Amino acid sequence: MYTAVILSATVEPHSGPPPSTSATGYARVLVVDDEEPMRHMLSLLLGREGVQVETVASGEAAVARLEQDTGEPLDVVLTDVRMPGMGGLALVDWAREERPELTVIVMSAFGNVALAVDAMHRGAYDYVSKPFKQDEVVLTLRKAAERQRLRRENSTLRARLRERVADTERLGALLIHSAGMRRMARMVRKVAAFKTTVLVLGESGVGKELASRALHDESPRREGPFVAVNCGAIPETLLESELFGHRKGAFTDASADKRGLFEEAHTGTLFLDEIGELPPHLQVKLLRALQEGEIRRVGDNQPIAIDVRVVAATSRDLGQMVDSGEFRQDLYYRLAVMPIELPPLRERKEDVAPLVEHFVAATNARLGTSIEGVVEDAMAVLRAYDWPGNVRELENTIEHAAVMAEGPWIGLDALPDRTTASRSVGETHVLRFPKDDLSVKRAHRALEREFILRALDKTGGNRTHAAKLLELSHRALLYKIKEFGF
Repeated sequence: MYTAVILSATVEPHSGPPPSTSATGYARVLVVDDEEPMRHMLSLLLGREGVQVETVASGEAAVARLEQDTGEPLDVVLTDVRMPGMGGLALVDWAREERPELTVIVMSAFGNVALAVDAMHRGAYDYVSKPFKQDEVVLTLRKAAERQRLRRENSTLRARLRERVADTERLGALLIHSAGMRRMARMVRKVAAFKTTVLVLGESGVGKELASRALHDESPRREGPFVAVNCGAIPETLLESELFGHRKGAFTDASADKRGLFEEAHTGTLFLDEIGELPPHLQVKLLRALQEGEIRRVGDNQPIAIDVRVVAATSRDLGQMVDSGEFRQDLYYRLAVMPIELPPLRERKEDVAPLVEHFVAATNARLGTSIEGVVEDAMAVLRAYDWPGNVRELENTIEHAAVMAEGPWIGLDALPDRTTASRSVGETHVLRFPKDDLSVKRAHRALEREFILRALDKTGGNRTHAAKLLELSHRALLYKIKEFGF
């Protein structure tokens, strides 16, 4: 990349003491000017700042010097705009094509609006109207050097990200990078060709629905529908009708026949999320549908043949639920013919960087932001965080940071406070806050989030039981889970 800055070449005597800064940020500068006094003055001025200065009298001589590979690369070209033969703007054009890494600063005694617009079109960084003091040249170089430094850092960060994601593949909408996710992807591709029932296991937010969609897309049923339902989000009184449909008059408000989700998923895949929340009487009906390949609508005795592959998912320990009598053993074994487990994000920290890059791009497209990436110290914090809400929490964190970022790069200040808090020491959960953070509102939110996490941990992810422990309604808990992003 290159930077072009226009300066007026009319120099006023320097008023006041010489600049106190000992360096401009650049080591080697090429001054291009057809007037020997200007070349001499800039050599003295920049020499006092510790810069090594070379001078030439024309644009053609500058090109010849730049085409020489002397082993001592130049950092900046400081050129007059009006010179016999090749002028400064033409030199900018040449540098843009041949040496884009150079910083080019253009000086002019003929500064005007039209020239400024022309220079901006060619890539100008700034415009300084005449006359200028000698220290303005030094200040402009410092600003350009800082911009160039940031560009180099950004380039380095992009290179590191490219290295991290070089061996990342995709499985549908899932990014496959770590060894654990690669094992999962191999299992999905292997199982996809068969109609057998699949049970997808993993904590909330790891991407169980995305894995199930990928299973459908990789299968011969890909042209059929993919129908998803969260068994824990539909009231128990309505869930049977949603899954199996009903006949007109089967119950109050059943004013017409209704096809259930099993029928909607015919020739495709039915994804039953949070299968552990399925009431006992519906567990019996689901088992029959899986075994017989047919269903009965509510209020109807006539069976309806279905051709549906069922993929179930849960964040709960179904084996433990079977032992406690909460889940039918025969249904559990029927669902878990092919279990596929997605590891939590805290066990695959190497996935954080490629996921961050993916979510940055997705957030830019969705919100219209212009985030280029995450600075290294902020990335270190993201890698160190335990991610109790898994990939979903990471996605929400990046969206938050993209909105809060002051510039094109996400720094520590843009990250949510929770990412810097350590959740556990031994068996004790600890909340940490910056010493200068006295917000009762933020403390209340952090405590509320911590209690919800504890309740979910204690109940093995059972939201109904967690809601009772928290003395919240089930609906209120679902709202809080969505709000906190886990």
